Amino acid sequence: MSELPKAYDPKLTEDKWYAFWEKGAFFQADPLSQKPPYCIVIPPPNVTGVLHMGHALVDTLQDILIRWKRMLGFEALWIPGTDHAGIATQTVVERHLYAKTGKRRKDFSREEFLEHVWRWKEMSEGQILAQLKKLGCSCDWSRLRFTMDEGCNRAVRTVFKKMYDEGLIYQGDYLVNWDPVTQTALSDDEVEHEERDSFLWHIEYPLANGQGSLTIATTRPETMLGDTAVAVHPDDIRYRQWIGQQIRLPLTDRLVPIIADPFVDPTFGSGVVKITPAHDFTDFEVGHRHNLPFLNIMTPDGRILQGAYAGQTLEEARESVLRDLGPRVVKKEPHKLRVGLSYRSKAVLQPYLSKQWFIKMSHFKEKLISAVREKRVTLIPPHWEATYFHWIENLRDWCISRQLWWGHRIPVWIKGEEKICYAGEGDPPGIDASWKQDTDVLDTWFSSALWPFSTLGWPDKTEDLKKFYPTATLITVHDILFFWVARMIMMGEYIMQEVPFQETFLHGLIYGKSYWRESAHGIAYLSPDEKKRYDLGEAMPKDVMTKWEKMSKSKGNIIDPLEIIDEYGTDAMRLALCSSVTHARQIDLDRRRFEEYKNFANKVWNGSRFVFLNLEGFTAEALCQGLDASLFTLEDRWILSLLNRTIQEMNRFLAEYTFDRAATCAYEFFWNDFCATYVELAKPVLFGKVGSSELKANKQRLLVILLSNAIRLMHPISPFITEEIFSLLQAKFPHLTAHPNHDPYTKETIHALQAKACIVAPYPTVHKEQDISLSTEATFAQIYEIVRAIRNIRAEMQLPPSEKTDLIICAKTSDWQLASQHQTILTALTPTSHITFTEQEPPHSLGASTLIGALKLIIPIPDSLKMKEKLRLEKEREKLQKLHDTTSQKLSNAEFRSKAPQEIVAKLEEALFLTDKQLADIDLKIRNL
Repeated sequence: MSELPKAYDPKLTEDKWYAFWEKGAFFQADPLSQKPPYCIVIPPPNVTGVLHMGHALVDTLQDILIRWKRMLGFEALWIPGTDHAGIATQTVVERHLYAKTGKRRKDFSREEFLEHVWRWKEMSEGQILAQLKKLGCSCDWSRLRFTMDEGCNRAVRTVFKKMYDEGLIYQGDYLVNWDPVTQTALSDDEVEHEERDSFLWHIEYPLANGQGSLTIATTRPETMLGDTAVAVHPDDIRYRQWIGQQIRLPLTDRLVPIIADPFVDPTFGSGVVKITPAHDFTDFEVGHRHNLPFLNIMTPDGRILQGAYAGQTLEEARESVLRDLGPRVVKKEPHKLRVGLSYRSKAVLQPYLSKQWFIKMSHFKEKLISAVREKRVTLIPPHWEATYFHWIENLRDWCISRQLWWGHRIPVWIKGEEKICYAGEGDPPGIDASWKQDTDVLDTWFSSALWPFSTLGWPDKTEDLKKFYPTATLITVHDILFFWVARMIMMGEYIMQEVPFQETFLHGLIYGKSYWRESAHGIAYLSPDEKKRYDLGEAMPKDVMTKWEKMSKSKGNIIDPLEIIDEYGTDAMRLALCSSVTHARQIDLDRRRFEEYKNFANKVWNGSRFVFLNLEGFTAEALCQGLDASLFTLEDRWILSLLNRTIQEMNRFLAEYTFDRAATCAYEFFWNDFCATYVELAKPVLFGKVGSSELKANKQRLLVILLSNAIRLMHPISPFITEEIFSLLQAKFPHLTAHPNHDPYTKETIHALQAKACIVAPYPTVHKEQDISLSTEATFAQIYEIVRAIRNIRAEMQLPPSEKTDLIICAKTSDWQLASQHQTILTALTPTSHITFTEQEPPHSLGASTLIGALKLIIPIPDSLKMKEKLRLEKEREKLQKLHDTTSQKLSNAEFRSKAPQEIVAKLEEALFLTDKQLADIDLKIRNL
């Protein structure tokens, strides 16, 4: 076996191993297997472009779980796929076509435009799948799905018809959130809210009888063109006499009634409000209660429909209306307004009356609540339950129609007032050309809600569906808890009579660091190159400001996962992402983490390289002889205890979705416990400085066992480097044979190395429960505390690592016996040449010392450092002398002693005594030097 290179190069391993896994069909699941099932459906990325760091995070976490469960012996299936993302994809393609051809969507026929979208989908999906593979995602690519593929189409049509036939889907004129840019309705969940500065205008509406006027207060004066009433509270004595009379609507010839309704807040404005049922959600309900007319004043692109202001945008019409009202505007006051924005186009949404399709959500409300309350679905972390219940309690009917071309066409054919819902292919049988299919498409989330069972072959009764539904878990970002998670629960229980997954882990949103400078022209965000320097720790100029914000191109705080992979390697990125995921709502992604875990990957490589370099002549036969427990040293028992504890904790952390703790656990075991401690302790034996050949062989076996376990523990998080090292172990130890009498460690390691690859090797489970020994760990901790103390003394003395020193340990014999028994640990882990154990401290011992319990540790000063130490002691003496003089001066002041509290004086006297003692000690050391 040739010597391994000194540095790990991910570019030499990642593509090689991914191709190996694909060729070996390691990702493919067998529905006929007798293994217990474990299934995850990927949150399908939108075919709008390429993946971002949020995708890298969620897909890394899913892959960790899938690889872990696969290694634990489950029939693990991870179903990949992409989402057609109706409004998002249509918008992107429209912009692309306009930039390329100068044509807008409506310049194409529906069929022509959809051909362009399908071509875009193929291109984008190809990029996405390549990126998922670059991330190391072990998806079963033979089961790749798309939310508009034929199987999903059939599932969508089948569910729609079932709900339609059962009266759960209806069409009606309803007020919706209308996006005037994309010209489609949005559901409540697709609305982003923003607080803006605006005004409250007070406007006089004249009474029809000419006996005065009422003043209404409104934030939207332009919508008065659609007013069909004004309202007051029924108990408001100021206006009770006018209830039932009429008012003349300014700028029009219309008379509208004055109505009484308890929704009116008498303390808001004047206590009189305008009612515009076709353009306000509250007014819509009032309009139905009072049988008012519904007057639409807006075109689909957000302009005034008719009259003097026809063609003006709503903003322009506001200015015109206020101008034309003139003196009737009696007051204008600042007012904070909560504005709804489209989550896609960012346009201000308008309440708009249109014919839409809806699902009656009241039918599902109780089951949605009980699914989480009764733990049929467990939300992790549990603090999301309150948010979930609040949303379900305030459900409105789900508007499922969208005025788009790209998406699942609503499977309803219309002729006059007649409607036919048809779930089959093509047009319903027996209809003529006078029947037309509804031109709207379904909300993207409708097909996404069916994803956990449509991807498994429903509505057919497939083997996949039988084996893998319900799926095991769902991992997704918390901000689509309502968009997607709740709707999957709803559809799963409605169609399958069973929830779609037992657990869902809701991770936080990724935030990046923004850097900017302020100037007279406003905020200027820093260039990516300058930002990167500060991300990696370079000192910032005073005029640069920074904070954590949601990732955004405009703020320059986006981190591209492909750039990170190219610079640091996939394993480093996966480790960094995993270590960043807590149960918090926000993930502050620090670029320095990638550097840290690149270094860790190198440590894994070099730790493994050391093991291989020290297995010269150590054969498969030697490994198969098994461990000899009679040769175990304290450090052997300690590392086996920690191995079993780490195995226990890694399995627990992954089961609890505490990914950050799993990453930290793997990091600390390999770097601190294995490399920095155990390997250093093994070196004297491996190098033949101490011990017998039998002891050396036992240490070599143990190193192989530890390495085999460590890389398998880390494989789900860092698959590429671990597969490479695992293959090197297999090449080193071919033709292994387990023996019934083997110790559990040797038996398990041989079994693991017989696997086809690390990806399907058994994930470590606790080998021997009794080997997790608190007493062994406590004993080792006592010795290691001495190691730390020696290192601290040497740091204070500023001794270089190459400078070996002696060590004197002073205490009663009974107190230093443990340290004496294990002094090889002290000499292996510190540059100590000789240790003297004594009950009497040497007179005039010159050096630095410290106390550890009953032990006094003294490191004599080497001759080469005596002058340096003398200068250090003189500086220390100067500080102590100043403290002595200040304290002495206070205590010699009679006035101070008479006025100061007695306990203060006593403390100063005690401090002076200690300072005198320290000065005497330093003087003695200086004299001896």
